[in-house]
Amino acid sequence: MKILITGVAGFIGYHLAKELLEKSNEVIGIDNVNSYYDKKLKLDRLKQLELFSKEENYSWEFKKCDIADDDAIKNIFKAIKPNIIINLAAQAGVRYSLENPKAYISSNIVGFCNILECCKEFGIENFIYASSSSVYGGNRVLPFSERVSVDHPVSLYAATKKSNELIAHTYSHLYNIPCTGLRLFTVYGPWGRPDMAPMIFAKSIFENKPIKIFNHGLMSRDFTYIDDVISCISKLIDKPATINEEFDHQNPDPSSSWCPHQVFNLGNNKTIKLMDFISILEKEIGKKAIKRYMPMQPGDVEETYADTESIFNYIGFKPDTEINLGIKKFISWYKEYNFNQK
Repeated sequence: MKILITGVAGFIGYHLAKELLEKSNEVIGIDNVNSYYDKKLKLDRLKQLELFSKEENYSWEFKKCDIADDDAIKNIFKAIKPNIIINLAAQAGVRYSLENPKAYISSNIVGFCNILECCKEFGIENFIYASSSSVYGGNRVLPFSERVSVDHPVSLYAATKKSNELIAHTYSHLYNIPCTGLRLFTVYGPWGRPDMAPMIFAKSIFENKPIKIFNHGLMSRDFTYIDDVISCISKLIDKPATINEEFDHQNPDPSSSWCPHQVFNLGNNKTIKLMDFISILEKEIGKKAIKRYMPMQPGDVEETYADTESIFNYIGFKPDTEINLGIKKFISWYKEYNFNQK
């Protein structure tokens, strides 16, 4: 099976490519390797995939490409003729969307449409794409359920992810493309993103630098371990989105449709207080954090908490790695990668 992963030099893309190669799939990765965060980490991920594939004689190919480049993307699809597309390429980050909104329109809207146009043209069997828990925006009913409306985003990043869901639904309706959207909740683990709290906090604690704690610490997150996310995506590859035969047009369920489009939360179904999360990091690292309490940032939310009943009912699995174990594995990798310590 030929599987094309966009954003393959990213955190989730790297882990997913490794998992799918181990399952003897033919994997083609696309990434523009931009400088949103340190390129070295992205290049090191790609290097690991290259070495891993050579050692095990797996079918791996990487193409440097921006999904916003329509002609380049079409040429790749023509040459490769993939069966399945997993779109993880996107301009990430809530805070950066306040500084550089055009980057989000280019990648998350234009690039996303380019990929869907190729799905239409080349008869893709299964399209899976990354959405975000950010789409819940101003919602206050917890845990967040896919069955509630998400029409009140509080950041441009969230708005582009909500747009992805709407655009994917439209293509599914018009061209019968099976599309599955994944609302990811604060994914963390080895090879994680440097712009996210786990990496920012760990780096600062190790280097004896202050960490900024927004909303004066009165925040909670549903932290989701990377291996759980990869397991879910892997299972969804073999189970494309289906039609909801009982879809009620008078009382529509936002998580499903009369066409093959579905949306799932990928979270741990637990909400962890930010200060508790920092305490777990401190214990695992063996050092106390220097804390600087700050007001809430524009575009941020106080709490995230995923209802995972839908994903469990669909694939018989849901994320469940305990935060203490996940942080232990993350810090173990961090030490090895940054300090060459086992």
